[in-house]
Amino acid sequence: MWKVQRIANDEFVILRVSGHLESEQLTELQKVVASEGADANVVLDLKEVRLVDQDAVTFLAECEGNGTKLRNCPAYIREWIGRRQDRESRRMRTLRDGSLRLEQS
Repeated sequence: MWKVQRIANDEFVILRVSGHLESEQLTELQKVVASEGADANVVLDLKEVRLVDQDAVTFLAECEGNGTKLRNCPAYIREWIGRRQDRESRRMRTLRDGSLRLEQS
């Protein structure tokens, strides 16, 4: 079970997420985030998130990459996001290095 509470002020729209965040909820959460518009300064407050799955970690990493701030992100989620970003970086370097070898041939 999960829920989202919207808190708006002059600077930010804070979406306080609580409970379990798993793949089944991501479509709805994506809609909530998108409904704030591209110009909004959206903050996902994750203080009360208790459980995430891999799809949720991917979603949160993508949100952060697109400019959404993650506030009160539990350490284990931050670590998983970091590991995901490290894997992506290694994959991009591998692809880039492979492209360079092809161009040098």
